[in-house]
Amino acid sequence: MGVLASAALLLPLLSAAPPAGADAPEAGSLQGQFARAAARHGVPESVLLAVSYLQSRWDGHGGAPSVTGGYGPMHLTDAVTALTRSAPHHSDGEEDPRGDSSRPARTEAPAPVPSADRLPERLRTLERASALSGIPAGELRTRTGANIEGGAALLAAAQREAGLPASTDPADWYGAVARYSGADDTATATAYANDVFDVIRTGETRTTDSGQVVALRADPSVAPATGQVAALGLRAPVAGPVECPRTVACEWIPAPYEEFGDGDYGNHDKADRPASQSIDYIVVHDTEATWDVTLGLVQNPEYVSWQYSLRSSDGHVAQHLPLKDVGWHAGNWFVNAKSVGLEHEGFLTAPDSWYTEAMYRASARLVRYLAARYDIPLDRQHVLGHDNVPGTVTSTIRGMHTDPGPYWDWAHYFRLLGRPIVPSSGPHAGVVTIRPDYDTHRPVHTGCETAGTACAPHGSGAVRLHTAPSGDAPLVKDVGLRPGREDSTTGVNDTGARASTGQSFAVAERRGDWTAVWYLGQKAWFHNPRKRPTAVNGRGLVLTPREGLAEVPVYGRAYPEASAYPAGVPVQAVSPLPYKLLAGQRYVVGDRTPGEYLFAPTFDTTGHTVVRGQEEYYEIQFGHRVAFVKAADVRVSRI
Repeated sequence: MGVLASAALLLPLLSAAPPAGADAPEAGSLQGQFARAAARHGVPESVLLAVSYLQSRWDGHGGAPSVTGGYGPMHLTDAVTALTRSAPHHSDGEEDPRGDSSRPARTEAPAPVPSADRLPERLRTLERASALSGIPAGELRTRTGANIEGGAALLAAAQREAGLPASTDPADWYGAVARYSGADDTATATAYANDVFDVIRTGETRTTDSGQVVALRADPSVAPATGQVAALGLRAPVAGPVECPRTVACEWIPAPYEEFGDGDYGNHDKADRPASQSIDYIVVHDTEATWDVTLGLVQNPEYVSWQYSLRSSDGHVAQHLPLKDVGWHAGNWFVNAKSVGLEHEGFLTAPDSWYTEAMYRASARLVRYLAARYDIPLDRQHVLGHDNVPGTVTSTIRGMHTDPGPYWDWAHYFRLLGRPIVPSSGPHAGVVTIRPDYDTHRPVHTGCETAGTACAPHGSGAVRLHTAPSGDAPLVKDVGLRPGREDSTTGVNDTGARASTGQSFAVAERRGDWTAVWYLGQKAWFHNPRKRPTAVNGRGLVLTPREGLAEVPVYGRAYPEASAYPAGVPVQAVSPLPYKLLAGQRYVVGDRTPGEYLFAPTFDTTGHTVVRGQEEYYEIQFGHRVAFVKAADVRVSRI
């Protein structure tokens, strides 16, 4: 992949430290701040609390902005202040997102540079909140109480502008809540308001990042006046063949399918899934770019493609490809051909540039819909991060992407998916599933801004793996990432000694507060104290080399044997990765799948062929990334 030139992009603020003066509310005061702001502006307290929950889950994030420049519990947006430079997801010049070694690597195009004076209104709500409340913008960004006041003032103004009274009944505030979303289309504003009122109906209680408990009592009888959205004057979403659940706001913004000549075309492949090939994986990405830039890139025929983009500010979804077609997004052609790619507006190396609850919820609804449609299990061997997709061959391992990274909250995501990560066995189980407490688990990561420099402290769903049961022991090695066998590092993009929430591994040994698992062909230890565990115990299928084999090769793709290829289709090498699965080691099993290769070398789809062999493979959780082994090489058991 070529290096992306002129990648000057917008937001977020990437500073490792929150702004000076960002306050932490006194114990017990945050609930009171919501109550006082609601009373002062005539907004029902439940509405104010529910809006804040959907934006930030009541967290202040130390005064740092979200990925769309939103500040504080009310997510007041000031994108101009958060203006910075970064590079979009597929711009590092190393990974070929198409991932088919039989075709030329994908060449990318320069990203557009957005202008700060053309930012949409949804990214400039802090300015208006300041005018309405009389509170200086700096205080709205850094003082929690001021931020809540500003959000209440915006809600009250939306109610007045709709010609509605400041009713004490939450049901009368549906239109104001929809307006608060900042969405410019009816579907997104409606989906946002529905989520807010779902929070009101079900209630929530949570300990925030400032250590305070905030509670919203459930009001299951509330029946909002949903017809108020029609009076807001918002546009209809772009019509098209969208494939989304009704519970998300989804519009059609197609990726181009265009021929350039000399056998080159972009930016995806036509296919006929699932008739041609099953869809087995959902790949979670972050964009490393803002929403407008992301849409500009996916509509560029010389760039790459994915099925869906999700906006952080309000959870809006854009679909770019029919699900039957194959996007170029995962860097592994076997995975691309059998997956759906979801790009989330966000930044891996900006830990405090947080995602909104609105986007997490919209994403979870979309994934549940896809999983039900294609019978995809809701687990971490099928719902992958881009950082879990394996390199295709040894030479591509180092270039594979690392998003969404250690700051994506997989535990919360799986709760929203309806599959919370819970123990299924006792303390002597043969399998563990990683699950530290996201908010309080804060391992040091480095390199968010400068190599070797610590990132801002932040919650994380990742644990580190050591060569011995001690925090002073070296981290385990990844011979694929570092052929010279150097130790792994604490770098935020270094996946060589990292296990993430939801990933399951076979237990190799337990010793006090430490647990060892089989990982990349070696015994790897992580801190797992009984009083504050970082994993839950479970059961599962595991595999090990069959009797008589000292080791078996590990692969990054499950391609057919040579004899399966028909005339005219070039045989793809079944190339092992530089790892070994050794006798006595066990790894948790995912799918069993036949070897498959989608031959799609031309713009004209009449020559496309799916090659399917007799050789079968098992997907395994081998390291931070999944891998494949031949079924004939292993035996499977349940522990």
